[in-house]
Amino acid sequence: MPNDIKNIIIKQTIMIKTHLKIAWRNLRRNPLFSLINILGLSTGLASAFLIFFWVTDEMTVDTFHENDQNLYQILMKSEENGVIRVHEGTQGPLAEALEKDLPEVEDAVTVMNLEREGMAITFSDDENTFKTEGLFASKNFFNVFSFPLMRGSIDQVLQDKDAIVVSENFALKLFGSVDKALNHQIKYSFFGKEQSGKITGVFEDVPSNSTMKFSFVGTKKKLLEDIWTNGKEWYNTGPQTYLVLKPNTDQAAFNKKIDRFVDKYLDGNMFSLFTRKYSDAYLKGNYVDGIQSGGRITYVRLFSFIAILVLLIACINFMNLSTARVSRRFKEIGIKKTVGSTKRTLVVQFLTESIFLTCLSLILALLLVFLLIPAFNYVSGKELDLQLIFQNAPVLILATLLTGLISGSYPAFYLSGFSPLATLKGAFKTHGGELFTRKGLVVFQFMASLVLIISVLIINNQLNFALTKPIGYQKDNIVQIDLEGKAYDNIPFFFDEIEKVEGVERVGGLNQSIVREDGGSSTYGIDWAGKPADLEVDFIVRDVDENLTQTLNIEMVEGEPFNEKLGSPESYVLFNEEAIRIMGLKNPVGQKINLWGEDKTILGVMKDFHTASVMQPISPVVFKYSPNHLALAMVRIHSGSEMKTIENLKRLYTDYNPGYNFNFTFQDQMFNAQYSSEQRILSLSKYFAILAIFISCLGLFGLAAFNNEMRVKEIGVRKVLGSSTYAILHLLFLDFLKLVLIAILIASPIAWYLMSGWLQQFAYRTNIGWAVFVIASILTILIALLTVSFQAIKAASANPVKSLRTE
Repeated sequence: MPNDIKNIIIKQTIMIKTHLKIAWRNLRRNPLFSLINILGLSTGLASAFLIFFWVTDEMTVDTFHENDQNLYQILMKSEENGVIRVHEGTQGPLAEALEKDLPEVEDAVTVMNLEREGMAITFSDDENTFKTEGLFASKNFFNVFSFPLMRGSIDQVLQDKDAIVVSENFALKLFGSVDKALNHQIKYSFFGKEQSGKITGVFEDVPSNSTMKFSFVGTKKKLLEDIWTNGKEWYNTGPQTYLVLKPNTDQAAFNKKIDRFVDKYLDGNMFSLFTRKYSDAYLKGNYVDGIQSGGRITYVRLFSFIAILVLLIACINFMNLSTARVSRRFKEIGIKKTVGSTKRTLVVQFLTESIFLTCLSLILALLLVFLLIPAFNYVSGKELDLQLIFQNAPVLILATLLTGLISGSYPAFYLSGFSPLATLKGAFKTHGGELFTRKGLVVFQFMASLVLIISVLIINNQLNFALTKPIGYQKDNIVQIDLEGKAYDNIPFFFDEIEKVEGVERVGGLNQSIVREDGGSSTYGIDWAGKPADLEVDFIVRDVDENLTQTLNIEMVEGEPFNEKLGSPESYVLFNEEAIRIMGLKNPVGQKINLWGEDKTILGVMKDFHTASVMQPISPVVFKYSPNHLALAMVRIHSGSEMKTIENLKRLYTDYNPGYNFNFTFQDQMFNAQYSSEQRILSLSKYFAILAIFISCLGLFGLAAFNNEMRVKEIGVRKVLGSSTYAILHLLFLDFLKLVLIAILIASPIAWYLMSGWLQQFAYRTNIGWAVFVIASILTILIALLTVSFQAIKAASANPVKSLRTE
């Protein structure tokens, strides 16, 4: 190594050591301000790290499949009453037709989730019985999706019609080991109908970052031949269709090619097809009028922004406190400049101090992550672990260094720019522009915190609106019970027994839950007189008995509900108001319609009710009378004795139906579960808003302490001249109150604009009232006043003699 380079390295090493010693000395000399900086930076870093882990997990959902880059889902668009709707459900024969007709398709698979369609699937061997969720899929399912097999061959496991592939957990639960499960004959039922199959393979449990959840896979052939025979028809929708396109296929050109593909197979087809990248569905699954309009990606962007905002607030604390205490380092700066230190050397010194403090904060931040990650997982519904720290160590270190550079940049250039003569004489005075900058940074901190607070309040209002909005049927005190075994075989008798149970008011039945996140089963197979040739309507379909509408207190606006007086009730149907409006029927009761090739008569019109989240538009609904095709009992029970009644129902069910578990759900809990994502987002937003306020208050506390320290003689003079403690407090509070009020004026319109855009994604939404801004403003003012009150009271009550005796 040449001597010149060696000397440079030695000098730089000595310089860095010196800078670190000075940084450590300054840290020890100013414990309060150092503590405030470390707490602020560590809290900001910990928040950013947790959000980074959450965002990383969100971004990797469904991306683990080997075919990810070429794996697409077929979606269907239809225009209904001037609105373009997008549906995931497609036709059963679609996958084979696309693979046969289009050379761009390398592989195509049909997937049908019977649990999603409300069909109970119960597995049993000679001793055990349990209900689980699963799929029926094309034989190439494991070629298209990367769910590794522990036993069995990818090309063979779904070849036989009766083949069943189960998860590792399924095999262990029912058979005790993976190997014992292989080649085992197993029974399963749906709607009480018994089926049997042979276990041909075992796959690893589905990972947590997969949106497709299942414990078994059966064959599509079994589904269409023995379970859902109507699924062969092109006019019925339900299954999902997935494609693997050949490499370098142009998606836009392919979408144009398949737009009217179904016309070839279905006369009068009124819907079109297009593709969406499979791994995009989780984050970008929302559509408005047929156009992709975000989804969970909105929350990913929101929390990424919050992470940057919280870190920036922490950096601003460091900047403000460093520049505010500038007079304490005048002599140090002046001497160094006098003996030859350049501006560059001083900048490096102050940046080194900043990075040193940030690195200390990193240690505390990692400790906070370690302590908080279990609670964070509970709130967010994630399964994050500490391995993420090691896996992302380079990113975390880079983020820490960047934070140190940003925090120290303004103080470094600010402090290094002083004249050596002015600093040594102590003649330096703070200019108005510098005070404006410092106050501007405080305003920015509270403005950012206020935007978060207002946003949290509006999200909370929207969620409360969704949970309390009338949904058109009774959800409280309604118990949903799965019908299986003997309970399914003899539904009328079992329902009579339920009504005899103490605490039960009424019972009705239907084939799937009245409210589902995806809406549930639907059909386009309804025709009526005067139906426009260009109108295609996707009706939500429910099979019900004669007691369902009365049990759920669904109001009839015209006609009557199903009842025992009808000679042949199976020839009648009920529609909701939205369906009648879309169909354009006047005086609908008594009119004829055709449902799946069968003539029906409209018996009545139900008041509109929600079959999915109230944040979605009300869908057209048809109830058809089918008491032998029920899967659920809906039981209305007395209020105040719910648990006792549940115990009575459980006793009846187990006595009547031995070997089957008593599976029940409260309807209001099912309804509220639709908003679990929004509730988690709300909880996370609350916590990060609190952290942002905490960091801002740390900075405010530090500035208040320094401000009082600098004005101690002024306060002493005022007290000697007769100023009261109240007058001094008013003086000290006023400066900070002005900054908070300015922050309120700036934050309010920004928050209104951002949250108005967020609310647009909901069909039914709350109004942004003035109360939200008033509450947020009062809360922020109180927090700010409380933060500075300790220092203000300390300064106002100090003995003026002590502060003036040096004069």
